[in-house]
Amino acid sequence: MRDPAANNLFSSPIRKRSKKRAITLLLSLTCACAFLQGQSLLAQEVSPTPSPVAGPAASVSPSLEQRLAGLEAYLNNADPTAPLKDKQGNIPKDLTTPSVGVSGPGHNAWMMTSSALVLFMTLPGLALFYGGLVRKKNVLSVLAQCLGITGLVTILWWAFGYSLVFGKSFNNPFFGGSEYFFLSGVNSAPNTDYSYWVSQNVYAMYQLMFAVITPALIIGAIAERMKYTTLLIFIGAWMFLVYFPMAHMVWGVSGFMNGIWNPTAGIKAIDFAGGTVVHMTSGWSALILCLILGPRLGFKRDPMPPHSMVLCMIGTGMLWVGWYGFNAGSAVAADGIAANAFMTTTLATAIAAFTWAAIEKIFRGKASVLGYCSGAVAGLVVITPACGFVNATGAVIIGILAGAIPYLAVSVLKPALKYDDALDTFGVHAVGGTLGALLTGLLATKEANSNLKDELLASLFRSQIFAVILTLALSTIATLVIGLALKAIIGLRPTAEVETAGLDVSEHGEEAYID
Repeated sequence: MRDPAANNLFSSPIRKRSKKRAITLLLSLTCACAFLQGQSLLAQEVSPTPSPVAGPAASVSPSLEQRLAGLEAYLNNADPTAPLKDKQGNIPKDLTTPSVGVSGPGHNAWMMTSSALVLFMTLPGLALFYGGLVRKKNVLSVLAQCLGITGLVTILWWAFGYSLVFGKSFNNPFFGGSEYFFLSGVNSAPNTDYSYWVSQNVYAMYQLMFAVITPALIIGAIAERMKYTTLLIFIGAWMFLVYFPMAHMVWGVSGFMNGIWNPTAGIKAIDFAGGTVVHMTSGWSALILCLILGPRLGFKRDPMPPHSMVLCMIGTGMLWVGWYGFNAGSAVAADGIAANAFMTTTLATAIAAFTWAAIEKIFRGKASVLGYCSGAVAGLVVITPACGFVNATGAVIIGILAGAIPYLAVSVLKPALKYDDALDTFGVHAVGGTLGALLTGLLATKEANSNLKDELLASLFRSQIFAVILTLALSTIATLVIGLALKAIIGLRPTAEVETAGLDVSEHGEEAYID
């Protein structure tokens, strides 16, 4: 039988000595490991750090505050480089943020939408509005004229127009420059002379739509009696002598009448969306051209009612909708000023339409659809130069006057003077645009637009008068020269037989309606 003590490892003296040696060995190994670890740590502390390899100097990085301020500038439609400037107004070399030199998605999207809306005003809005008002034998001629003007002006804008209006290399208050001829250098980066957040190519296309609709408005005064080819030649010359210099004077950064953004402007006037540039130039030019042409055959003898008030009403609705891009889009941002322009445009237009029709009801016994349409367009015209500068009360005042004054021009002045302004371009656009420019000088307020300074407001009405006079003079004189020259060289009107048969078949080989 085995001894139980034999199972105890340390029961014998031999086993006890083995235990002591094992413990000693274990302690020795532990001390050795600790020593080696200590030596390793000591070596790491005393070893020199390797020198970095020489390379390019590190770029200057913006602070978190500067980056956030750049994003705030986007929300406020402000300068994204402002947070980077030192006390002297300089930006340290290579200091930038991701928000500098790029378009802002929201602002860009609104301006692309506005561009489409303004094109929608011409095609098909104005084409249907005017087309419905003429006799059915001439409706396609109006549509063709709108399409032809759109194509011609687009070519001129690409080649020279944008640069002459929004360039600055000429350092001239009447024409811009040549740096953007053929849209050279016009890309998706913003042109900060006009917007911090909208791509320059989008801005160029937006302004193209203004350049398209302005001469198209002239069609209304000379409808049914001017040769198609002659009209296009007239428009081509008119763009260079009237529209391009006027647009630069009012909206160009070095413009003669850019009262807000050009501190050296000769006339410190304001025009938010084109009262002088668009409506006065086209309206006063239309009057001169219709006088040179003479009246339509059968004027005051034969009835010449609109052939389709339905088309006229549809065109009016399209013009009203598109005009939001025209007016609110002129803020060149999706901001508070655009929102104010949206509101004032709505108020003035609706009130003007109601006022015109109410006057008809009072004095003629019936409120006509034509009256509502004419009043709505008049309201849109008169509020255009003021929409970004007046408050709601100002818009209401403008709406009432827009319904009354152009009504008198159409219903009283035109019959008294017996000129054949076929579709009332002069009565609505010239009279309305002039009225709007003057009312802007009286009703503009800093509450609506903080860019209006006290010094500017103090003399604003006088400046608006000077702007009106200059616009009227340029438009009428240039139109007189071009019109008389073309009349002498190639003739303005078709033959009496062509005019009697209608321009649709004679000029375009088509008929709008097949009986």
